[in-house]
Amino acid sequence: MDEIFHWRVADTRIPSEFSPVLVEAGVVGGFAIRQPGVEVAVERHEALDRLRPVHLELQKELGLQDHRLCLAEQVHGTGIAHAAQCADEWFPAADALITADPSVCLGIYVADCCAVYLVDIERRAIGLVHSGAKGTRLGIVPKTVDKMGDAFGTRPESVVVVLSPCIRPPFYEVDFAAEIRTQCKEIGIQRVVDSGVCTGAGMDRYYSYRREQGKTGRMLALLALSV
Repeated sequence: MDEIFHWRVADTRIPSEFSPVLVEAGVVGGFAIRQPGVEVAVERHEALDRLRPVHLELQKELGLQDHRLCLAEQVHGTGIAHAAQCADEWFPAADALITADPSVCLGIYVADCCAVYLVDIERRAIGLVHSGAKGTRLGIVPKTVDKMGDAFGTRPESVVVVLSPCIRPPFYEVDFAAEIRTQCKEIGIQRVVDSGVCTGAGMDRYYSYRREQGKTGRMLALLALSV
């Protein structure tokens, strides 16, 4: 049976949420939600530029201001980047990021797709994955866990998985969150947590690419090991 554990409003000036499950797992995880007063009905790159100051402020509020922020290009593929292998902030052609470096903060943008938080509580390694309908179909989450195994010795049974809010039926024709949960269980992950929150049904709190026809902002998922 899937575990349901709701995201909670964070005590930060920048509107954001957090999962108590990530706190329990000993990591710092945040999820920047819709930002009042920031006009984002523009193309993606412009929306990200406008949101960048508040997102950097949230990183600071989470105590991660001295961490190196690592972001993925996000092309709806299966590219997985090891944070130690690139000095630039952006990893090209990647949809997932992994690290065991406590000085690194991983970041993934979503606006209906799911940000999937992976925490290896045994090896003290983390991953953050952008998984929408296409990425889920391609198995990006299991591939990332496998990559963590190669890089850090991660075993699926030691991984805690937390799904961010994402779009779901009836606002989207594919329940890719359910497929992510199934894929995780199939590879031996024992704890998969999904709140069931739909971004399409909660546009007062979240951006929705589908419902706002592509001209919208992005939520930012952040994940770092506790120092």
